[in-house]
Amino acid sequence: MNRITLMFAAGTIGLGALAVSLCAGAETVVKIGAAGPLTGSSAQSGKDDERGVQLAINELNARKMIIGGQPVRFQLESVDDQGDPKVGVNVAQKLVDDGVAVVIGHYNSGVSIPAARIYNDAHIVMITGASSNPQLTKLGFPYVFRLATNDNVMGGRMADYSAKVLHAKRAAVIDDRTAYGAGVADVFVATAQKDGVQIVAREYSTDKTTDFKGILTHIKAENPQVVFYGGYYAQAATLARQMVDLGITAALVGGDGICSPEFAKLSDNVMDDKMFCAQGGTPLDSLPDGKSFREKFKSAFNADVDTYSPAFFAATIVVAEAMQTANSTSPEVYSKVMHRQSFTSMLGPVKFDEQGDWVDAPVTVYKLTGGNLTPTVLK
Repeated sequence: MNRITLMFAAGTIGLGALAVSLCAGAETVVKIGAAGPLTGSSAQSGKDDERGVQLAINELNARKMIIGGQPVRFQLESVDDQGDPKVGVNVAQKLVDDGVAVVIGHYNSGVSIPAARIYNDAHIVMITGASSNPQLTKLGFPYVFRLATNDNVMGGRMADYSAKVLHAKRAAVIDDRTAYGAGVADVFVATAQKDGVQIVAREYSTDKTTDFKGILTHIKAENPQVVFYGGYYAQAATLARQMVDLGITAALVGGDGICSPEFAKLSDNVMDDKMFCAQGGTPLDSLPDGKSFREKFKSAFNADVDTYSPAFFAATIVVAEAMQTANSTSPEVYSKVMHRQSFTSMLGPVKFDEQGDWVDAPVTVYKLTGGNLTPTVLK
């Protein structure tokens, strides 16, 4: 069977940077890029996200979709951005050069923000199910979308929760200086102060810090009731252990970066009943198809759902349905459908605003109980 691969440059006959492969049987292969940290401290999250994309591709291929009058087969092109902005830009360019029709990613805001320009300039849709820094969609790029809750919501929600549920009057704040960590911490500080919470310390680390004891010694002297950490779960777990070692009795609170089942494992569960975090979306098991998703995920990968695989799964399905509605796999065509149409997804209704943000994106606060993250409510 002869195989002809057609590569179209950006802007050529409306196909953007999309590469498609046509077989004699007229099947069109559409490449879907997945970008995230597959190595390093956030590798668990990156692999979870990649699996969400792969599971969606499996389901889409089972549908045998027809787009543009041709049967299509979706193919995963996965890259490891290592959670590093410079690496992220390089792998973004690789995906562009490989001719993907869409990129589902990245995970880290600090990687998504610089990578977004690469995709937008190439007229390729990027949709993240995790990156929450508001700056991402403030860039004004028409090819960039977010199927996640942004930091303005999550940081504010945790400040409200700290004040109204935990009844904290004094809070210390640490962030890892990443776009995500600093962004969510800034919102926490501003909202907490409006809620009457005194910020008794504002400290800084990095996304590779392993020794927080100097920072924590200073914080301990200020006697906070909560410590807010703006960063990711691997560092938060180390922070938690060292808080306990130093006799700090404050609760640990944070955004979605620490809201992972891995936190309890890596921290030896020292913060049971004392760790609270916000995560975008509705609890998976309360969604109509949530339990079924868990079962399919386990069956496919022999692994449990971590955090954002449902969002990366849903984002992939939304893009494919936009392609079908547009009757085109060209990002220049189907991106317009994404901006104007509402979608039904496993996560619930999806509608994007003019900046590409998920309208009325839900957020849930979780409490670590018995080593598990349990949904709670803002009273």
